[in-house]
Order: sequence, then structure tokens, then C-alpha cells
Amino acid sequence: MKTVSSIVENYIKTKPFLLNALSLGIINLTSLSRNIMTELESEFGKEVKQGAVVMSLKRLTEELDFKLNHKINKVIKNIGEITVRSELTDYTFAASDSVLNKQADLISDINVLSDIFYTSSRGVNETNIVVSSSINHLVEKHFIREKLIQKLDNLASITVKLPKENIVVPGIYYFIFQRLAWEGIIINEVISTSNEFTILVGEEQVDVAFKVIKDLKN
Repeated sequence: MKTVSSIVENYIKTKPFLLNALSLGIINLTSLSRNIMTELESEFGKEVKQGAVVMSLKRLTEELDFKLNHKINKVIKNIGEITVRSELTDYTFAASDSVLNKQADLISDINVLSDIFYTSSRGVNETNIVVSSSINHLVEKHFIREKLIQKLDNLASITVKLPKENIVVPGIYYFIFQRLAWEGIIINEVISTSNEFTILVGEEQVDVAFKVIKDLKN
């Protein structure tokens, strides 16, 4: 059986930005209820009292504050080591049958080098390689016959160690990336494993991005 509370909750859950604003307590519930009345009544099939909508929103806001913020904050406060690397280059090549062999050759060359950054990821149509700019010549030597889609220079990486609970708490990445977006940070790449992620940003933005992530722990 449909209730006003269930309809309000389902409506809000389909609006992620609205959901977040409610959890932060920055929305006037009376104004919001007035703006969504038509859609709620259409879903409910009959007239809905504005007071009932406001009460449902208030109850939902209190639940969100506990369910979302409490769990997310617990993970965020336990963020581990944050590592920054600069002078990086990001290559994107079209996927091909020979790319993996070229990567193997590249890795063989850089294994003897110290303090070199290297990471790669493979999608359906593209292969991405991020390296220290000092070995660009090696990448370009091995991949000379591959189709280069994009090359970005003057990048920096921020690698964040997350507590293992991050894989069972929804919204962790959204919470972090939202804060970065608020500061106007442009994320060129995201690379992740189970318990850590790396973002690539322009070197001119790395200090601000680092501060945003570090301040989340406070």
C-alpha cells in the first residue's frame, strides 16, 4: 500500500543532488514540499496534504543524516595515507591485439629504473597508461605503431588509501568527488583498486585537491 512517506522517499531517492542537499540540511522543507506536490499527487492518485509531505521530508532528513553521513563519515575519518606524485603523463591508446605485448615490453624496460610511476587500465575500446614524464620516450618507442587517442602532460596524481569498509558503504566516492567538484577541480583520470584510488589532476590544481581530501579527515 502506498503511503505519503513511501512516495516521498522514492521520489527523493531518484534525485541524488536533492538527496545530498537534504542530508546537509540546506533546503527549506516547506518550499520543497510545495514544489513537488504535483508529482507526488500524480503518483499517489489523490490529493496530498502539504503538512504530511513536510513531515515525511523531515523524517527522511533525520534518517539520512544518520544512515548516510554517519556511515560515510566513519569511513572518511579513517582515510589512510595520501600520496602525491607530480610530473606525470597520461596516454590513451586505442585497444588492439598488440597493446598488451607492448605494455609487457615497456614494463620490462622500466623494471630496472627506480622511483618511476606507472599504472594502466584497460577498457573495452581504450587502454590508458600513466607514467612519470621522464620515461615518455620509452612509451612512445614501444607504442609507436599504436593509435594514440590522447596525450596529457603536466599532470599530478593523488593516491588515497581507504579503510576496507569502503566497499560496503555506498556514497564514499560520490562524497569525495563532490567536494572536489565544489572546488572546481578537474579530474582527468580515476584509477582504483579495492581499498585505494588515484586521481589525476593538472599540476596547477594538485595543492587544492590535496587540501580538500586531507580536510575531509578533520
